[in-house]
Amino acid sequence: MQIQTERLVLRPFILSDANFILDLLNEPSFIQNIGDRGVRTLSDAEKYLENGTISSYAKNGFGLLAVTLNETGEAIGMCGLIKREALEDVDIGYAFLPKFWSKGYAFESAQAVMKQAKENFRLRRVVAIVDPANEGSIRVLEKLGMSFEKMVKLSKDDIDLKLFSISL
Repeated sequence: MQIQTERLVLRPFILSDANFILDLLNEPSFIQNIGDRGVRTLSDAEKYLENGTISSYAKNGFGLLAVTLNETGEAIGMCGLIKREALEDVDIGYAFLPKFWSKGYAFESAQAVMKQAKENFRLRRVVAIVDPANEGSIRVLEKLGMSFEKMVKLSKDDIDLKLFSISL
């Protein structure tokens, strides 16, 4: 399930990535743009990985992957495919530490994940959900060739999200 690009390695998360997850999920930008996952301790981060990301590998054959720099192995973000009960299609998701924004990493990793979605998982359609105020993420989705389709809510208490889609 590992993917290599020119500058990045995308690999499955392991429990020892809990420190990175704790940092990423508590970034103000993550909470604002994606949501508060309630991960406040190392133990919470391990449970987040175990019950979400790592269990998705076994259940779906895919999930969010750790995005690391090719040269150093430093974790800089996450990117991957997610199967949410609230959505009919598999969606692509990504998040990066702010110091790694505006360097093309989100596009590079998402493009590699889309290729894997088509070639390895034979998906015919992938969607993405995004907060309408998250202009940077919307630009990445449009650069991937995705088009705005409609507004959706993942739950009745959730905000309206933009749903983008692409046929593979």
